[in-house]
Amino acid sequence: MNGVKTAMLLGLLSALLLFGGVMIAGRSGLEIALVLAVVMNFTSYFFSDKIALATYSAQPVTPEENPEVYRRVYPLVQSLVQRMSLPMPKLWLIPDASPNAFATGRNPEHASVAFTAGILQLMNDRELEGVVAHELGHVLHRDILTSSIAATLAAAITHLAYMAMWFGGGRRDDREGSPWGGLLMIILAPMAAGLIQMAISRSREYDADAASAKYTGSPDGLIAGLRKLEIGVARVPMEDASPATAHMFILNPFRNGGMTRLFSTHPSTEDRIARLEAMRGDAYGLSVQSR
Repeated sequence: MNGVKTAMLLGLLSALLLFGGVMIAGRSGLEIALVLAVVMNFTSYFFSDKIALATYSAQPVTPEENPEVYRRVYPLVQSLVQRMSLPMPKLWLIPDASPNAFATGRNPEHASVAFTAGILQLMNDRELEGVVAHELGHVLHRDILTSSIAATLAAAITHLAYMAMWFGGGRRDDREGSPWGGLLMIILAPMAAGLIQMAISRSREYDADAASAKYTGSPDGLIAGLRKLEIGVARVPMEDASPATAHMFILNPFRNGGMTRLFSTHPSTEDRIARLEAMRGDAYGLSVQSR
């Protein structure tokens, strides 16, 4: 099912790109947009995870690089992937004080999990386990490809929309172009990208939360982690975060309110916690863990 969603996402955003090319520069714009669509689709599939990690200057977490983080995080992740029958993902550290985390990659065999420095300072091991299990839930459900591709294509189309501000309409004597095309792209492209991100992200957060509760044996670690994240992000938002990648994080990295709330890619923390609290007990099969 996620493969179908990915194909639909690539097709829809490519169509938007082609439409924008026509509106901005007529037939010549269509030809350029077609080439860009092919390049974007190829790049998004094979390199979207690397682009996302590079966007946040992520550093590898290995015994040689960031050994202290490795000693704390690696055993925790290794235990979880064994319970979830997943390959070991690559681990990354984002040098940012805002607490957050995300998973990316095109499949479980090429997955990465990234943590900010802020989340490692904020959380104890039990809470961090809940967060890691949530991110591995996205890997288990194969959400990460769609999420990563959405981030890459949304960023590219948003950039195209801003470019339209300078090149909208092309030459005045080009009957195939229209200055209104540039204005349309400036307004609609970021909105379309945001709405697509919102559509593909919200329900999957609930599923990843449920996976965290299942494979840690209790929802309590993630509940405590989400509460800390809500306070931590409000105090120290990720100022340099890209709106195109906001849906990848376990919690929206921006301050809530205004347009940010309108285009939020996540369910409310209160709703997520309420659902997790309802999962307490054996009725939901929360007994997978083996310590």
